[in-house]
Amino acid sequence: MIKNFKWLLFASLAFVACNNDDEVMIDSTSSDGKPITSGSAIVTKYIAVGDSYAAGFSDNALFKLGQEGSYANIISQQFALAGGGEFKTPLMADNVGGLLLGGNAIFVPRLFFNGTAPVAVTGSSTTEVTNKLTGTFNNLGVPGAKSYHLLSPGYGSVAGIGAGTANPYFVRFASSNTTTVIADAVAQDATFFSLWIGGNDVLVYATSGGSGINRTGNMNPATYANNDITDPTVFANTYSNIINALTAKGAKGVVANIPYITALPFFTTVPYNPVALTAPAAAQLNSGYASYNGGLQAMVNAGLLTAAEATRRTINFQAGANAVVIVDSYLTDRSSFGIPSYRHATAEDLMVLTSRTFIGTLVGGNPAAVNGVSVPLADNWVLSKEEVAEVKVATDAYNATIKSIADAKGLAFVELKAVTDKLATPAGIVYNGYTTTSTFVTGGMFSLDGVHPSPRGYAIIANQFLEAINAKYNSNFKNVNVGKYRILYPAAL
Repeated sequence: MIKNFKWLLFASLAFVACNNDDEVMIDSTSSDGKPITSGSAIVTKYIAVGDSYAAGFSDNALFKLGQEGSYANIISQQFALAGGGEFKTPLMADNVGGLLLGGNAIFVPRLFFNGTAPVAVTGSSTTEVTNKLTGTFNNLGVPGAKSYHLLSPGYGSVAGIGAGTANPYFVRFASSNTTTVIADAVAQDATFFSLWIGGNDVLVYATSGGSGINRTGNMNPATYANNDITDPTVFANTYSNIINALTAKGAKGVVANIPYITALPFFTTVPYNPVALTAPAAAQLNSGYASYNGGLQAMVNAGLLTAAEATRRTINFQAGANAVVIVDSYLTDRSSFGIPSYRHATAEDLMVLTSRTFIGTLVGGNPAAVNGVSVPLADNWVLSKEEVAEVKVATDAYNATIKSIADAKGLAFVELKAVTDKLATPAGIVYNGYTTTSTFVTGGMFSLDGVHPSPRGYAIIANQFLEAINAKYNSNFKNVNVGKYRILYPAAL
């Protein structure tokens, strides 16, 4: 009896021991349940190079909580689970946003949604540009930077701010007045980097309606010293030099391409035909444009204008919804004959977001002078179809360069253009059961400036980067749960 009992006990212990040997441990921090690994990537020293997106710019400002929620910071948190080191960010002094230069405000506070419209938060910035931060920083995202700015000496010199050759954000943490962003990056001997640059090379041109007028509020004035689209050849040479510098000591990394910025809410929110008119109002406006229309026909009769272009330029209002009237510099110039370059906007033209509070306003309080109706919108309020095409051609060229260099250098590549295209559809993209689209305010992807991501948007971008890193380097970093990231920041933080 006792012998049988002992035998049963030993058998039981052997069974338990066998189960313990065969037990599979699940790592909840990885994408596949296996022990988390960075694969062939070495993430012990990670730096992020880029523009406002890398910095965490949101709601038309840079502020502490936004910086902490940048895609770069989210990536660094996942890297930390696989041996990644400290990720230092040149934090702003508050959550108000804005900047001071010599005590004077040069940028305005961030926006919040008051239930009706985006408005500025109360309070004043306490971030003074001349209060230089010391030490090195892993997050080298500089709001407003174009590709070639990363290689520009003096971009961090306070003396260059007034002339538009320096960037106030970089001035705060540049290692010296003569350094470059890439020089400060290379000096850190990083083992891994992320690079997302090129958006501002077309964005500045587009947000100004191709006119050079800055209507985004807090974009760096240095970018408006030259608002033209960066020549694709210049971009290619610049991008190659940047990558060569970042990989010179064997660092691996991930790069991303440039979405069509014309798909951003900044360009898709305001309709081209918001003018609702009664029949009498339409007739009255048509009488005001009668001489202009007559002049077009006279140009056709004189052989100075084609009939097709005259038709395109004819202003004709009717009862119901009407397109705004715009000034279009791409039309045949007949101003010497007293014929201005007016036409109705079409669905191929994009109204900039800031035009939503301008269209329909009165000039000097005169009820007969209505902006966008009886007074045509100037070029800075609209990105014409020709300008849209220019932006797309340049973007395609940039992306060809980025993909080619990424392949040649063996870098992970993030296809963000395809993501943005999906966001523009009603179906959007789905993460963790949450559908996210590019719809202004309510879509969840973009913040209230219509250009930069929301907290959830940055989380989605971080996931795209992590997926590309996993695919290239055989790592298994887990996506973050986007449901834990809010759609909009509240007034008080």
